[in-house]
Amino acid sequence: MRLLGELLGRVIADSGGATLLRDVEKLRSLVIRAREDGRYERDAEKLVASWPLERAELVARAFTCYFHLANLAEEHHRARVIRERDRGPDALPESITAAVSDLRRKLGPKRFAELMSSLEIHPVFTAHPTEARRRAIVTAIRRVGDQLERLDDPRISDPERDDARRRLIEEVDGLWRTAQVRAAHVTPLDEVRSFMAVFDESLFRIVPELMRSMDSALGSPAPSFLRFGSWIGGDRDGNPAVTAEVTNETMAVQQEHALLALEAVANRVGRALTVDRETTPPSRELLRRLKKPGPEPHRLLLLDVAERLRATRTSGPTRGYRSAQELVDDLLVLRDSLAAAGATRLAHGEVQHLIWQAQTFGFHLAELEVRQHSQVLARALDEVRAGGRRSELTRDTLETLRVMARLQAKFGVDSCRRFVVSFTRSAGDIATVYELSRSVTGKPPSIDVIPLFETLDDLDRATDVLDAMLRMAAVRERLAANGRRIEVMLGYSDSAKQAGPLSATLALHDAQAALTAWAARNHVRLTIFHGRGGALGRGGGPANRAVRAQAPGSVAGRFKVTEQGEVIFARYGNRAIARRHLEQVTSAVLEASVPRPARSDPAHRFRRRARQVADRLTPDSPRRRSQARRPARHPLGVRVVADAAQPARLVRAGQRAVGRADR
Repeated sequence: MRLLGELLGRVIADSGGATLLRDVEKLRSLVIRAREDGRYERDAEKLVASWPLERAELVARAFTCYFHLANLAEEHHRARVIRERDRGPDALPESITAAVSDLRRKLGPKRFAELMSSLEIHPVFTAHPTEARRRAIVTAIRRVGDQLERLDDPRISDPERDDARRRLIEEVDGLWRTAQVRAAHVTPLDEVRSFMAVFDESLFRIVPELMRSMDSALGSPAPSFLRFGSWIGGDRDGNPAVTAEVTNETMAVQQEHALLALEAVANRVGRALTVDRETTPPSRELLRRLKKPGPEPHRLLLLDVAERLRATRTSGPTRGYRSAQELVDDLLVLRDSLAAAGATRLAHGEVQHLIWQAQTFGFHLAELEVRQHSQVLARALDEVRAGGRRSELTRDTLETLRVMARLQAKFGVDSCRRFVVSFTRSAGDIATVYELSRSVTGKPPSIDVIPLFETLDDLDRATDVLDAMLRMAAVRERLAANGRRIEVMLGYSDSAKQAGPLSATLALHDAQAALTAWAARNHVRLTIFHGRGGALGRGGGPANRAVRAQAPGSVAGRFKVTEQGEVIFARYGNRAIARRHLEQVTSAVLEASVPRPARSDPAHRFRRRARQVADRLTPDSPRRRSQARRPARHPLGVRVVADAAQPARLVRAGQRAVGRADR
């Protein structure tokens, strides 16, 4: 931080003169002193008020750049610590290697294989307009980080170190001179393009690294267990700027980035795959797929793949691939041909990395999900049934369903098949989407409608809603088509606002347990979709700890969670941090999928005691609602009963419960 601060100071002085740097440093000093003495805060206010607007804007830009660089320094340090901890013969705690080793011992070969075959980690990225930094800023910060990495390398020579320092101040200068804010309001497509920076710089590269970790831990080919989803460009609940046209354009942007990335890797690996047919004879199937014969058939096939990917991007499926599965089939033929010829290292090296990337991202990059409020959908159905004139919102709702059908036809069903219904009250809210979809396509819809339960009352009756859903013909058709898979989303933010974090957490835990038991009774493969926020009050916090805290049996190898827009760059902007985050989540999912004893489990006893305390503290518990009279909100978010008897005894009981949790 000292290094970056000094370099930024030089850049500011060079650009705005010594007086600008002096103003910046004077304000910084006053604000630091104001932490101890409020008089300095008034001095800081007077200083800012004395500046003309142009000077105030430059000082604001200086602090903006400083905070970008300070965050980068912290991120760089975190990545450095992760790498240092990951050195040595012992597996890092909460790593894939450690989790696989532990589970093999606990489960045995058969049950372990069943768990691995069902493993799926599914982060879903959401929009957050205030975090949608300009892509120019994101890439400028990343270039500064690249030079920090060079300086950290102990192997570089003195001339290389000098060059890294020169490049570092050059990139800091570029960051300073880049406009920090947009000239226009952020649009949903701006948010989509900002997310693409995370894909280009981080996600696409770390997927094969994580798969390789699993591959090494298993000692056999790893299943493609990562899937990514996105609400950016699809979530229209409360955001009128997200229209059917935006959803369509979002997928076009995602496709271009996915195809460009796959094409670049295919070209790079293909140019290096120079094995000849004498030392590495090709399979008949590989020769059949070649456009023209040659002395290096494996190389030719992969370069053909790159050319078809380019044609898919520029000309569509007529000259390119019709689906991502066609691409995967070509790559599997290439891999198997190399392996059959004895080139197993080449077969399971970079070629396998490309296979994992193609399986994970396809041509759509992330599964685009649509979300809309149940009341909006109900009004749309009323207007459709009534005939006549339709509101703009209803027209867009119907067009969105048409767009979903078109995207599925172009990119495959998985590209855009989930429709999340906010504030689901009954199975009728689910039926509404299916009826609207059938009205615009004229055929059974290939979409999965996901109920989102957000309030305490909705959580209480979640299984009743699901029972009614199972009686719907459209839902039964989907279950028959998708292997009896059903998805349910739980909202953390609204339940916490309604009842406070303690009551909401216990209600969510109870709902998960009830849903898990319901799925077992109905022979359904349930995935619980956790709508967690970035802040602690909205269910945020370390994701791996959240996974381990789920109700017993509710994970079962499948974990889907929102990655809120305000934390996307913090978790995924740096490759080392992103990889560690996903590795910890994967490890936690594996750990949470091991059956746990109920009554003898200390966590079970704590949950029971905590619930007893919470029931006495809060009227929002089902057992207390009828007894509550004058509820008031506690500063910590717990609702307390104003006339509760012996409050001191309740507080002591809560303290004892927390003490047991710590132990």
